[in-house]
Amino acid sequence: MSRRVDKLGQVEHFDSGSYIDAIGKRARAAAVEMARATTQSKNDALKLIAHNIEEAEAAILAANIEDLAAASALDKALLDRLQLNPERIAAMATGLREVADLPDPVGETTDLRYRPSGIQVGQMRVPIGVIGIIYESRPNVTADAAALCLKSGNAAILRGGSEALKSNAAIAACISEGLRRAELPEAAVQVLDVGDRAAVGALLGASQWVDVIVPRGGKGLIERVSREARMPVIKHLDGVCHVYLDASADHNKAFDVALNSKTQRYGTCNTMETLLVAKPIAEQVLPRLIEAYRELGVDLRGCTGAQALHADVTAATEEDWYAEYLAPILSIRIVDDIDQAIEHIRQYGSQHTDCIVTEDLAAARRFMAEVDSSSVMVNASTRFADGYEYGLGAEVGISTDKIHARGPVGLTGLTSQKWIVIGDGHVRG
Repeated sequence: MSRRVDKLGQVEHFDSGSYIDAIGKRARAAAVEMARATTQSKNDALKLIAHNIEEAEAAILAANIEDLAAASALDKALLDRLQLNPERIAAMATGLREVADLPDPVGETTDLRYRPSGIQVGQMRVPIGVIGIIYESRPNVTADAAALCLKSGNAAILRGGSEALKSNAAIAACISEGLRRAELPEAAVQVLDVGDRAAVGALLGASQWVDVIVPRGGKGLIERVSREARMPVIKHLDGVCHVYLDASADHNKAFDVALNSKTQRYGTCNTMETLLVAKPIAEQVLPRLIEAYRELGVDLRGCTGAQALHADVTAATEEDWYAEYLAPILSIRIVDDIDQAIEHIRQYGSQHTDCIVTEDLAAARRFMAEVDSSSVMVNASTRFADGYEYGLGAEVGISTDKIHARGPVGLTGLTSQKWIVIGDGHVRG
């Protein structure tokens, strides 16, 4: 049996399997309606939800304050992800409206061509069906995930972290009201109102209701989902992102990109965790960068060459090169050349996001071709690896898988394709 607290503050015992079954049945029925929903009705719902979130700002912030107070023992990175403010709430509403403005992928037909037999063969983009999304801390994911699932014609079952239950419930109320007013099924987006781990296990086993699961959170969560899920998973395990400063790099560009990639925000999966610097420019660019990092309180760990340039750089261990810190900690390695940089990324990277800063076009092309990551940057901060920045409006996560969806997963990543054949009484001889 699982436990949850009802609206009166009383502890209620319930069966997780039956709970998920009931939600799954409603989601499956809603998915049928969403698959045939018009673009206009989906856009109307998204705009109504955005308006509701803006109107409910005070209630959402009050709920978030309660969550933050209850989660005060969490580390700073997780608290940063959990915290909402007027700017983040405004960004949720903006994201919803931007998704409404995006082209609707559902029904798009591509590659329709005649075959020698006279039939026409092509592919049509269709919703996946019911999408389960399990995430930690960030309440804004509730709005982002709902937006993308709705616009792509899917139903969604959302399970946020137990630390964000009240924040997610406040946002979920805005979503339900928007769906109702747009005359779409309110069960198209269901946010689990329990933080019980048993409910997660029941959801992961509900392959009869859920077509794909998307985990968004820490390594422990993603490993559990990958291990237990009975349906396909769109996932990334780590965000061990690199910036390589090539020998030909413009020093000012190198400084700006390397500083922003690490310090613009520490607790995100597209934040740089390891800085690689070509030996010919290390003595020119690293001291200035090290001072800037130190002023911002970044703990620096490096190879012997990096340590020799500044006393505050401590020795990096083998584990540091694999680490996704999600904190003001940075590993620094001086490499001989682009060959050694690419080899380091191949050995220690997580195929998430990697960047080269260079003025050498051949080096840029080689880095893009040989670094096997879901996003590869040239002269741009790793922090741009984001659905909003890519013009997707929002994202349900950043996938490091190689099949179906890779990189930021937006509308197209939440659809599939089916073959369509058009004939005129054709029969096969």
